[in-house]
Amino acid sequence: MKISVIGAGQMGNGIAHVFAQGGHDITLIDIAQASLDKALATIAKNMDRQVAKGTLTEADKVSALGRITTGTSTAEGVKHADLVVEAATENVDLKLKIFKDIDAHAPPHGILATNTSSISITRIAAATKRPAQVIGMHFMNPVPVMKLVEVIRGYDTSDAVTGAVMELSRSIGKVPVEVNDLPGFVANRILMPMINEAIETLFQGVGGVEEIDTVMKLGMAHLMGPLQLADFIGLDTCLAILRVLHEGFQQPKYAPCPLLVQMVTAGKLGVKSGEGFYRYTPGSKDLVVAPAFAR
Repeated sequence: MKISVIGAGQMGNGIAHVFAQGGHDITLIDIAQASLDKALATIAKNMDRQVAKGTLTEADKVSALGRITTGTSTAEGVKHADLVVEAATENVDLKLKIFKDIDAHAPPHGILATNTSSISITRIAAATKRPAQVIGMHFMNPVPVMKLVEVIRGYDTSDAVTGAVMELSRSIGKVPVEVNDLPGFVANRILMPMINEAIETLFQGVGGVEEIDTVMKLGMAHLMGPLQLADFIGLDTCLAILRVLHEGFQQPKYAPCPLLVQMVTAGKLGVKSGEGFYRYTPGSKDLVVAPAFAR
């Protein structure tokens, strides 16, 4: 299958990685060549880790990397695609623009999927002339490691398209779960209010960053505390998802904590900016609480 992936960021390069490893020809598309170069380096580095662990052979790594091509033109990159997966920033206006563009240039049989973690599939599909062929494929981060794919049907998504995407997900070693099209779907409808409540708990001074994360790790068997997880996801992404939930359900329980809004406004976005609830130093694995929250 010929698959095009729109967006070469953390999610996009991970999606390209797993599809290429699964034997598919990939075109990775981004407006910035530097982002594409970085994505290819990241994919190669992650595959090297798999080789070192014995989960991938060197020959299979070379073959998979050889199946990935890159480009900066959406029109050229999707014109032969059987499936297009959009993995751009969680911004509804941007996604609507991208889907109008790929709908105009992808072949008539092509399935158009979005990796959105919260935005309505039906709304995105309405920007196209093929709503029956539009579907959500919400991969979890990091894509090469996490097994789950939320498969989200829009109002018009056909049974055939849903079945094809479910089967494709299984073929690359993922576990697809079909869910319906409501804000946040299942994963983020549950996860984001928990993260928001953890931030509110910090905001109200009930506990510090390490204390809150330790309670959830040791008391609830979470592999990562909610504040560290928020940093990993990106505080700007968390805020965007919470705003989608708040707008969609019109319920105060989804309102973003003021501290989260302040941090995003200040550019403290987590791992991607080097500082969020923790401070991140390149090359260091030590988890250090950010100065604003240090006791």
